[in-house]
Amino acid sequence: MNESVEKPVEKDRLVGRSVSRREDPRLLTGRGRFVDDIALPGMLHAQFVRSTVAHGEITSIDLTAVRDVPGVVAAFTADDLELTDITAHLGRPITEFVPTAMPVLARDRVRYVGEPVAIVVARDAYAVEDGLEAAKVSYAVLPPVTSEEAALAPGAPLVHEEAAHNTLVDVSLFGTDGIDAIFDAAACVVHVESRTGRQNALPLETRGVVAHWDDREEQLVLQTCTQVPHQVRTVASRCLRLDERAVRVVVPDMGGGFGQKCVVGREEIAAAAAALRLHRPVKWIEDRKDALSASFLAREQHYDVRAAFDAQGRILGLDADVVCDMGAYSCYPFTAGIEPLMASAEMPGVYKVPAYRVRGRAVTTNKAPTAPYRGVSRPQYVMVVERLFERAARELGLDAVEIRRRNVITEFPYTGVNSITYDPGSYLESLDLCERLVKDEGWYEKRSAAAAAGRHIGIGYSCFSERTGYGSAAFAQRKMRVVPGFDISEVRMDTSGAVTVTTGTMSHGQSHETTMAQIVADELGLDINKVRLHQGDTERITYGWGTFASRSITVGGSAVRLAAAKLGEKLCKIAAARWEAAPDDVRLADGGARHRDGRVLTYEELADVAYLQAHLLPKDIEPGLSATATFDVFNDGTFSNATHGVVVELHEGTGQVEILRYVCVEDCGVAINPQVVEGQCRGGIAQGIAGALFEQVTYDAQGEPSATSFMDYKVPTAHEIPDVLIHHLETPCAFTETGAKGAGEGGTIGAPAAVLNAVNDALRPTGVELDHTPITPETVHRALNLELSS
Repeated sequence: MNESVEKPVEKDRLVGRSVSRREDPRLLTGRGRFVDDIALPGMLHAQFVRSTVAHGEITSIDLTAVRDVPGVVAAFTADDLELTDITAHLGRPITEFVPTAMPVLARDRVRYVGEPVAIVVARDAYAVEDGLEAAKVSYAVLPPVTSEEAALAPGAPLVHEEAAHNTLVDVSLFGTDGIDAIFDAAACVVHVESRTGRQNALPLETRGVVAHWDDREEQLVLQTCTQVPHQVRTVASRCLRLDERAVRVVVPDMGGGFGQKCVVGREEIAAAAAALRLHRPVKWIEDRKDALSASFLAREQHYDVRAAFDAQGRILGLDADVVCDMGAYSCYPFTAGIEPLMASAEMPGVYKVPAYRVRGRAVTTNKAPTAPYRGVSRPQYVMVVERLFERAARELGLDAVEIRRRNVITEFPYTGVNSITYDPGSYLESLDLCERLVKDEGWYEKRSAAAAAGRHIGIGYSCFSERTGYGSAAFAQRKMRVVPGFDISEVRMDTSGAVTVTTGTMSHGQSHETTMAQIVADELGLDINKVRLHQGDTERITYGWGTFASRSITVGGSAVRLAAAKLGEKLCKIAAARWEAAPDDVRLADGGARHRDGRVLTYEELADVAYLQAHLLPKDIEPGLSATATFDVFNDGTFSNATHGVVVELHEGTGQVEILRYVCVEDCGVAINPQVVEGQCRGGIAQGIAGALFEQVTYDAQGEPSATSFMDYKVPTAHEIPDVLIHHLETPCAFTETGAKGAGEGGTIGAPAAVLNAVNDALRPTGVELDHTPITPETVHRALNLELSS
């Protein structure tokens, strides 16, 4: 069974306690409400005519027969809808960044198989599929670019005419003077070239929207599953040429996002445009084939990295070239720079790297565009750096954990060669504890015994940090034209003493209804059942950047705590005024205000004064009980950290990689709800294992995706995901109001490196080393057979 070690918590505090998830009764009994559950009177169904070629000019679109199909109500092309394009920008010179416009529906050219060309709207989901089959689109096929190498080859066809060499981003953020001399004089120089497979974030709920016009409010209402409702509102209003006030985005329950839904998609905008044209509600639900092949993908990256070490195993320098295949378009608002800029800025990670040079590029190819996916480049660069340390340990005759021990950051705050200042963490402590837990379970002895018996067991580690709590300053360093960062929260108490909280974050499985309520209940001394969270509604929420990059508790939770504290101050002032006492003599606990002499005013009594008896309030206190606060992180963010330890066995006959044990020692600062943190860790580890061993989207020479169903796209099941021992460390963060750091992405970041290192440890007798993922059974089988035949 899964295990964890949880810290003791103060008896009366909710923060730090594994409070039962408040979402579960609704979701587990089938009372959740997702986009596909929504049915409005007169609602129509939409699907998209999609490109069947990877690269080509559109010579004709004939929808005549489509409109004649029984049940089809309308069919529209780009010319019919006249929408503006979606274009993401960086504030960088054209030599570093090339913006590319993404039309809502392709007009003159298609750039990947599955690109939407037209929208068909019908009375039901069956008629709309019949309508798609009747569409006739002709193309003048152009040579496709289906790989990074093909994109960068001299004379390669251009995916976008404005992007020379098919390069959207080309930046060299760091270049330490004299780095070449450092490498020339080093006792040990190791090299790793690594490629990672293209993946799908694969949320259980595919993308979707229900769009309708509300005559009373004069608003276009989009009920959609998105992590960033306010950004969807902004793009929709601009594409449709509406005032932003005239667009309302509402997010019901959401079945996962993982980054795929933190960008603005084209289909939601097209469905909204159709609803406006037809004056009827329109629903679009992405089918699984489109989700696998034509939705936003992620991860395909190529690293060519060298590291220099002295004779004692201390790292002297890092020299990296990073190329990310971003597909056909930049995503909004992050652009194609999201992955190479992340990798370039943060690659030194938990290690004291004194010299650093990096070039980061984003290339465009005739594949579905990419979006951020849980971890965003960190699973890839952590894997590469951890492979460098493993290789250097072997070259220098050092233990693989000891070489890390000599290089991890131990003194804080620490400003790295990448100009990032790291807040205090437990890098060495997590490494030492993870190794001890693996040793205490006897796995080193089991590995030796297995080798004597002809079995192949390996042990691998990864030590890493997760930069979280990105504020406006951190995003501005990337020169984003749209700069996320802050969050706004309102906490409002009604006359019954119940509290409503708003947040600009958006839960898609992270238990915000529970964790935000814990923060407010602690701050106000209130029963958690009296707290209700509102999120994901642009009409109710002043503004918000949504949920990504583990920002919900670090930034959103901090805003919530500040707003609750402001409301608490007002409650204390009202109580003090009623008692003719000093506010400092009042504290909030057990559902009311309590004077040090024992007098009590319940929240219901205080609310009566604030709302129903306002004449009793002092002149300096306004009627009502509400408070609003904002929060931003103005330094370089916060840094969670962890060490993962993995034990694997390789099976000769099948090449299967079986994970025998998984240990995670994590430090996300104050864990608001340890059970939720563990869920995030385990879910992230599952996705990291998926990338390490199973999942990959591939293409043929014509740019046709070859993994369009679960028959071809290999997803691990519960059988392949191991039990996980989680041990919590706690280094409270000084930069957030709750002491919390982010916990959403760490599992995914650490898993690929730890699994790959364990596989290589098991392969050590063969002399074969693997540096690419996913690690297929065929690859392992060949490596083991090499040993057996030698």
